[in-house]
Amino acid sequence: MTEVGFYHLLDQRLDDALAQLLEKAYERGMRCLVLTGSEARSEALAGHLWSYSRDKFLPHGTRLDGRADEQPIFITEREENPNGATALFLVEGGPVEFIGGFERCFDLFDGRDEEAVVAARERWKAAKAAGHKLTYWRRQEGGGWKKEAEA
Repeated sequence: MTEVGFYHLLDQRLDDALAQLLEKAYERGMRCLVLTGSEARSEALAGHLWSYSRDKFLPHGTRLDGRADEQPIFITEREENPNGATALFLVEGGPVEFIGGFERCFDLFDGRDEEAVVAARERWKAAKAAGHKLTYWRRQEGGGWKKEAEA
Protein backbone atom coordinates (compact mmCIF):
# COMPACT_ATOMS: atom_id res chain seq x y z
CA MET A 1 0.00 0.00 0.00
CA THR A 2 0.97 3.61 -0.48
CA GLU A 3 2.13 5.84 2.37
CA VAL A 4 -0.13 8.89 2.13
CA GLY A 5 0.78 12.07 4.01
CA PHE A 6 -1.80 14.83 4.35
CA TYR A 7 -0.13 18.24 4.70
CA HIS A 8 -2.34 20.89 6.32
CA LEU A 9 -1.07 24.37 5.43
CA LEU A 10 -1.89 27.29 7.70
CA ASP A 11 0.69 30.04 7.29
CA GLN A 12 2.37 29.22 4.00
CA ARG A 13 1.26 29.32 0.38
CA LEU A 14 0.72 25.91 -1.17
CA ASP A 15 3.14 26.66 -4.02
CA ASP A 16 5.96 27.46 -1.56
CA ALA A 17 5.27 24.40 0.60
CA LEU A 18 5.21 22.24 -2.52
CA ALA A 19 8.62 23.55 -3.61
CA GLN A 20 10.11 22.75 -0.19
CA LEU A 21 8.67 19.23 -0.11
CA LEU A 22 9.80 18.60 -3.69
CA GLU A 23 13.32 19.71 -2.72
CA LYS A 24 13.46 17.12 0.05
CA ALA A 25 12.08 14.37 -2.16
CA TYR A 26 14.48 15.22 -5.00
CA GLU A 27 17.44 15.30 -2.59
CA ARG A 28 16.46 11.77 -1.51
CA GLY A 29 16.54 10.62 -5.13
CA MET A 30 12.80 10.30 -5.61
CA ARG A 31 11.20 10.83 -9.00
CA CYS A 32 8.14 13.00 -8.46
CA LEU A 33 4.81 13.58 -10.17
CA VAL A 34 2.74 16.67 -9.32
CA LEU A 35 -0.96 16.28 -10.17
CA THR A 36 -2.90 19.52 -10.67
CA GLY A 37 -6.46 20.35 -11.72
CA SER A 38 -5.68 22.05 -15.03
CA GLU A 39 -3.02 22.71 -17.64
CA ALA A 40 -2.95 26.37 -16.59
CA ARG A 41 -2.24 25.35 -12.97
CA SER A 42 0.50 22.97 -14.14
CA GLU A 43 2.20 25.74 -16.10
CA ALA A 44 1.83 28.22 -13.21
CA LEU A 45 3.50 25.75 -10.82
CA ALA A 46 6.28 25.10 -13.31
CA GLY A 47 6.87 28.85 -13.51
CA HIS A 48 6.95 29.10 -9.74
CA LEU A 49 9.56 26.34 -9.48
CA TRP A 50 11.84 28.31 -11.81
CA SER A 51 11.75 31.37 -9.58
CA TYR A 52 10.98 30.31 -5.99
CA SER A 53 14.64 30.40 -4.87
CA ARG A 54 17.78 32.17 -6.01
CA ASP A 55 19.96 29.41 -4.51
CA LYS A 56 18.20 26.21 -5.52
CA PHE A 57 17.13 24.54 -8.74
CA LEU A 58 14.56 21.79 -9.16
CA PRO A 59 14.69 20.11 -12.58
CA HIS A 60 11.12 19.77 -13.77
CA GLY A 61 8.84 19.91 -16.77
CA THR A 62 5.29 19.72 -18.06
CA ARG A 63 3.64 18.16 -21.10
CA LEU A 64 4.33 21.36 -23.03
CA ASP A 65 8.07 20.90 -22.38
CA GLY A 66 8.09 17.32 -23.69
CA ARG A 67 10.53 14.56 -22.72
CA ALA A 68 8.43 13.56 -19.71
CA ASP A 69 10.46 10.38 -19.19
CA GLU A 70 13.60 12.48 -18.61
CA GLN A 71 12.06 14.78 -15.99
CA PRO A 72 12.79 13.94 -12.34
CA ILE A 73 9.81 16.15 -11.45
CA PHE A 74 6.87 16.14 -13.85
CA ILE A 75 3.82 18.38 -13.46
CA THR A 76 0.57 17.34 -15.12
CA GLU A 77 -3.18 17.64 -14.93
CA ARG A 78 -3.64 14.09 -16.25
CA GLU A 79 -3.75 10.86 -14.30
CA GLU A 80 -0.55 9.50 -15.80
CA ASN A 81 2.97 8.66 -14.70
CA PRO A 82 5.18 9.25 -17.74
CA ASN A 83 8.38 9.83 -15.75
CA GLY A 84 8.16 6.67 -13.64
CA ALA A 85 7.63 8.63 -10.43
CA THR A 86 7.51 6.90 -7.07
CA ALA A 87 6.23 9.99 -5.24
CA LEU A 88 2.93 11.68 -6.06
CA PHE A 89 2.14 15.24 -4.99
CA LEU A 90 -1.52 16.25 -5.00
CA VAL A 91 -2.17 19.99 -4.95
CA GLU A 92 -5.89 19.89 -5.73
CA GLY A 93 -6.86 16.42 -4.61
CA GLY A 94 -7.12 13.34 -6.74
CA PRO A 95 -8.79 9.94 -6.90
CA VAL A 96 -7.72 7.33 -4.37
CA GLU A 97 -7.43 4.78 -7.20
CA PHE A 98 -4.55 6.75 -8.74
CA ILE A 99 -2.63 6.96 -5.44
CA GLY A 100 -2.06 3.20 -5.33
CA GLY A 101 0.54 3.27 -8.11
CA PHE A 102 3.07 5.17 -5.97
CA GLU A 103 5.23 4.44 -2.93
CA ARG A 104 4.45 7.82 -1.35
CA CYS A 105 1.74 10.41 -1.81
CA PHE A 106 1.87 13.97 -0.48
CA ASP A 107 -1.60 15.53 -0.32
CA LEU A 108 -1.25 19.29 0.29
CA PHE A 109 -4.26 21.42 1.22
CA ASP A 110 -4.91 24.96 2.40
CA GLY A 111 -6.20 24.94 5.97
CA ARG A 112 -7.64 28.44 5.54
CA ASP A 113 -10.02 27.18 2.83
CA GLU A 114 -12.93 25.30 4.44
CA GLU A 115 -13.84 23.56 1.17
CA ALA A 116 -10.27 22.30 0.82
CA VAL A 117 -10.33 20.98 4.41
CA VAL A 118 -13.63 19.16 3.87
CA ALA A 119 -12.35 17.65 0.61
CA ALA A 120 -9.13 16.52 2.35
CA ARG A 121 -11.17 14.78 5.05
CA GLU A 122 -13.07 12.91 2.35
CA ARG A 123 -9.79 11.88 0.66
CA TRP A 124 -8.48 10.70 4.07
CA LYS A 125 -11.57 8.49 4.53
CA ALA A 126 -11.28 7.07 1.01
CA ALA A 127 -7.54 6.37 1.36
CA LYS A 128 -8.08 4.72 4.74
CA ALA A 129 -10.87 2.55 3.32
CA ALA A 130 -8.52 1.54 0.49
CA GLY A 131 -5.99 0.32 3.06
CA HIS A 132 -3.26 2.94 2.60
CA LYS A 133 -0.97 3.96 5.48
CA LEU A 134 -1.92 7.51 6.47
CA THR A 135 -0.20 10.36 8.30
CA TYR A 136 -1.49 13.84 9.00
CA TRP A 137 0.99 16.72 9.18
CA ARG A 138 0.26 20.26 10.30
CA ARG A 139 2.45 23.18 9.28
CA GLN A 140 3.79 24.92 12.40
CA GLU A 141 4.02 28.67 12.82
CA GLY A 142 7.47 29.76 11.76
CA GLY A 143 8.11 26.60 9.71
CA GLY A 144 8.43 22.89 10.09
CA TRP A 145 5.87 20.10 10.12
CA LYS A 146 4.43 18.24 13.10
CA LYS A 147 2.86 14.81 12.75
CA GLU A 148 -0.56 15.05 14.39
CA ALA A 149 -2.11 11.67 13.53
CA GLU A 150 -1.65 8.39 11.69
CA ALA A 151 -3.85 5.51 10.66
